[in-house]
Amino acid sequence: MAYSGKYRVKNRDKYQGDPDNIVFRSLWEKNAFRWADSNPQVVKWSSEEVVVPYLFEADKRVHRYFVDMKIRYKDGRTVLVEIKPHKETSKPKYPGRRTKRYLEESMTFVKNSNKWKAADKYAKERGWKFEIWTEKTLDKMGILPKANKKLKPLPKLKSKKS
Repeated sequence: MAYSGKYRVKNRDKYQGDPDNIVFRSLWEKNAFRWADSNPQVVKWSSEEVVVPYLFEADKRVHRYFVDMKIRYKDGRTVLVEIKPHKETSKPKYPGRRTKRYLEESMTFVKNSNKWKAADKYAKERGWKFEIWTEKTLDKMGILPKANKKLKPLPKLKSKKS
């Protein structure tokens, strides 16, 4: 289940755009926003403020892609970031027949590939970089909260004898 909500910016001067209208569409995005908001190496950041036109191969029409994040670091680097589950970053495995699920996953993969190719070109034209962050990337960067240690069972309650 995906979680969504409004993100409350702590460092309003770091956010480029409307700091009162930031929507996260997953807990991964929320954690990435919190990381950018509090990271001293991040000078400016935004969410869905950069719009990249892209050609969707399936319908041969130009669509608009709202990139998840734009981050500018103290060292001058600017990075466009897409946050996606790792499983959506590779072509789906063919199950032996064209099931509805396989067709939907294939179409999603084609659409994402078209978006990412356009975003990469858009970023390079501006001297920026485009990156896809998955749950694996977020974990390596220390952005995801650490999993709780194994919980101990509650002690058994002593029953009262009447």
